[in-house]
Amino acid sequence: MRARYGIPLKITAGLTATAAAGVVYAAGFEARSFRLRRVTVPVLPRGMRDLRVLQVSDIHMVRGQGKKRAWLQSLAGLRPDFVVNTGDNLSDTEAVPEVLDALGPLMEFPGVYVFGSNDYYGPRPRNPARYLLEKVQGKHGLNGNPPVVGAVHNPWEDLRDAFDAAGWVNLTNTRGRLKLPQAELAFTGLDDPHIKRDRYERVDGGPDASADFSVGVVHAPYLRALDAFTADGYELLLAGHTHGGQLCIPFYGALVTNCDLDTDRVKGLSTHTVGDRTSYLHVSAGCGTNRYTPVRFACPPEVTLLTLTARA
Repeated sequence: MRARYGIPLKITAGLTATAAAGVVYAAGFEARSFRLRRVTVPVLPRGMRDLRVLQVSDIHMVRGQGKKRAWLQSLAGLRPDFVVNTGDNLSDTEAVPEVLDALGPLMEFPGVYVFGSNDYYGPRPRNPARYLLEKVQGKHGLNGNPPVVGAVHNPWEDLRDAFDAAGWVNLTNTRGRLKLPQAELAFTGLDDPHIKRDRYERVDGGPDASADFSVGVVHAPYLRALDAFTADGYELLLAGHTHGGQLCIPFYGALVTNCDLDTDRVKGLSTHTVGDRTSYLHVSAGCGTNRYTPVRFACPPEVTLLTLTARA
């Protein structure tokens, strides 16, 4: 007996079993195989002491994710100089207490944050193939797509209030500063470009000349945001959102970034150039997934410890 289209039944069964095994691996193992990425960025002014920055992004917390919570709590043992949270903490309208429990030890350190679309709105089931279609069409998020209708609103205000109470600096379309023992840092942040909440005109003007160093922070690394930061003279930009591609092809890499950033820079450290100015760009692959697509393949969940060092 042969399957339709002349494919032997044994081959069909084998392909089905392989696909099933891949889903089991992607959901049952890799999506919970948390990693710490370490990156060195030679970006600080000469003579300035090193700074250790822990970037946390795209947690997408769902109630009951105890392993993720415990792992995030353990990161406080790294003793970073400060923490940058680049958004998408939630994937469950009732998960705010678990996010705060997971980040509680890290909130003992100085920090800054921006929000992503999933902090504001609850997730909805979505065909993953639509990401490929949107890439071909040049449509991402609300940038070219119709407005979202009937979205579930997350209690993001509770996250904001808790972060603020811990002393983390809210960078929602605004500027902020952290005074550390070894340096005073300035930050310029944007709300999420993925849902057109970014307002660069409110923060333009370039780095704060009175600070020792300035950083640009945004959730989704859309080119308009990266271009504006770089053209204004920021030397380091931090973003998340992409999940590193989430479902990648071994030895090839990501197929999509879920924004207009190219796949070569979907995660990790790269550069961004506008005219004669170049910034370092670090895009976190994040440590979670949308609750309706709880799989990662060839792209394990991660948090990054960046060591900022002086330029040569």
